[in-house]
Parts: sequence; C-alpha cells; structure tokens
Amino acid sequence: MIRCHGLEFCKVLVIALICDFKYDLSLNGVFIMVAYLPILVFVLFALVVSVVLMLAGFILSPSRPSPAKCAAYECGFPALSNTRQPFDVRFYLVAIVFLLFDLETAFLFPWALNFRSYGIMGLMSMLMFVLVLLCGYVYEWKKGALNWE
Repeated sequence: MIRCHGLEFCKVLVIALICDFKYDLSLNGVFIMVAYLPILVFVLFALVVSVVLMLAGFILSPSRPSPAKCAAYECGFPALSNTRQPFDVRFYLVAIVFLLFDLETAFLFPWALNFRSYGIMGLMSMLMFVLVLLCGYVYEWKKGALNWE
C-alpha cells in the first residue's frame, strides 16, 4: 500500500494510471482503488459533456414563442378540448401491472440460459418464483385490475 499526500498523491496517481499498477492509493485515510479510476474518469467526462451540451443548447437556441408553437399538438388537428385533463387512473394501473410482470418475467431469461448448471435446487427455486408470480397474477385478476370497464 502506498501512502502519499498532496503533490506526491498526484504523481503516484498518474504513474499508476499510466503503468496500470494495481496498488491502493491513500490520501488522509481515504482509499482509492486504482482499478476503478477509469470508471470515475468516464463518469466525470459524461457529466461534463452533458452539462456543456445542455448549456450550449440553452444559450444558442432561439426563443421565439408563438401561439402555434405553444398549442398542444393532436395529430395535426386543432385541439378538440382542454389538453390539461387528468388521465384515467386505469392507464397508470395497467402500466404498473405491466411493468411488474414484465420485469419479473425478465428474470426467467438468465435462468433459462443456465438451467442445467443449477440442478434440482435451481429448478425448485424457479418453480417457487413462478408460483409467486402466478399468485400475484391471480390476485390482480380477482381484484379486477385487468378489467377495462
């Protein structure tokens, strides 16, 4: 483990990044794993680029609002009624139920690729998972969340 402070820390950091050393660097008791530094650099670069592009769009774009630009767009036709009407709650309920079951069934794909390596315990655990999923589906069906009336 290398312990260094101030300018020494920067020198060791640059050397470690260039030479791909796998040492932990320490600065006042805070440990930085050198293997994760490229990820940190990438995240910082992405943040800087996104902020710069958003500011450039805000500063350089012309802002000339007109009644036509501020009007709600409904497939090329004039608005028939007020566009600020609330949605029916059923849209949200169906969306939540869809996401719930869609994400749960997405867990079946990794299991299906490796089901032979899991053995009988993997099969039993997936059967329990599908049973819980089926119970949730039956519950939603009985409660009427899937009915559109």
